[in-house]
Amino acid sequence: MFLFLSKLLPLLIYPLGLACVLLVVALVLIKRRPRWATGAIALALLLLLVSSNNWVSTGVMRSLEWRYQDTVDLPEAEAIVVLGGSIKPQFPPRPWIDLAEEGDRVLHGARLYLAGKAPLLVLSGGRITWSQSQSRSEAEDMAVLAEALGVPPSAMLMEPDSLNTFENAAYTQVLLADRGIERILLVTSAMHMPRALAIFKKQGFEAIPAPTDFHVAPDPQKPGQTTWQGRALSLMPQTDNLHYFTRALKEYLGIGIYWLKGWL
Repeated sequence: MFLFLSKLLPLLIYPLGLACVLLVVALVLIKRRPRWATGAIALALLLLLVSSNNWVSTGVMRSLEWRYQDTVDLPEAEAIVVLGGSIKPQFPPRPWIDLAEEGDRVLHGARLYLAGKAPLLVLSGGRITWSQSQSRSEAEDMAVLAEALGVPPSAMLMEPDSLNTFENAAYTQVLLADRGIERILLVTSAMHMPRALAIFKKQGFEAIPAPTDFHVAPDPQKPGQTTWQGRALSLMPQTDNLHYFTRALKEYLGIGIYWLKGWL
C-alpha cells in the first residue's frame, strides 16, 4: 500500500495533476462561486505556463544535474553499481528489451567496466507491475543488455528485488557486505544522483558519483549564444519542458520525504 500511495499521491501535486484538480474545483464552483472558479482556472493556467517554460524547466533541472560534473576523470573502485529504471520488458510487439530514456545508465555502467574502472558490475532493480502478468526483474534485463555490450556474466551481480532508491541501496549493501565491498562507482541519471548518492552513503558505502543521462548540456562551442528564434520558442509552453520540470520536482519531493524518513 505504501508503494501504491507513494506513486499516486504525488501525482496530485505535480503541475499537470494539480492543474486538473483546480479545473475540477472550478467546475464545481462555477455557478455558486464564479470568482473562486475564475481564480482556480487562472491559477491552473499560470501553473501550466510556468512549469512548461523552457527557462524554468532548464533551471530546475540544472540545479540537480550540475552538482556532479566530473564524469571523465573517475577513479577506480571495487564495484560499479547501476540503478534500474531504464529498461522496458520484452513484451510483444517488442522484439527485444527496449531502452527507456534513462537507458544511458546501463550503457555507462558497461562502458566503465570495459574501461577497467572496477572488476564487478552490480545491477540493481526489481520491476513494479500493476498487472497480474509476471516478467523478469529489471536487473536481469540490464544484465542481458550488459552482456550484449561485452560484459561477461561472471563479472555481473544482480539485485532483483528493490522497488525504490532506498531499497536499491539497502539491498545492494546486503549483497556486497559479505564481499567486503564499500568503495563503489554509483551510476544513475544526473537528475537522480543527489538523492541516490546520499542514500548510498547513509548505507555506509564510499560512493563515488558517476552520473549519466544529462538533459542540460550547453554547446561548448557557443556558450550563452541563442538566436532570437530560439529565445522566442523557449517562451512557448512545451510538453517536454513540463515533463522534465515534473521529473525534477519529483526528485526534490523525494529528497524531502526520504529525509523525513531518515533515509538520507
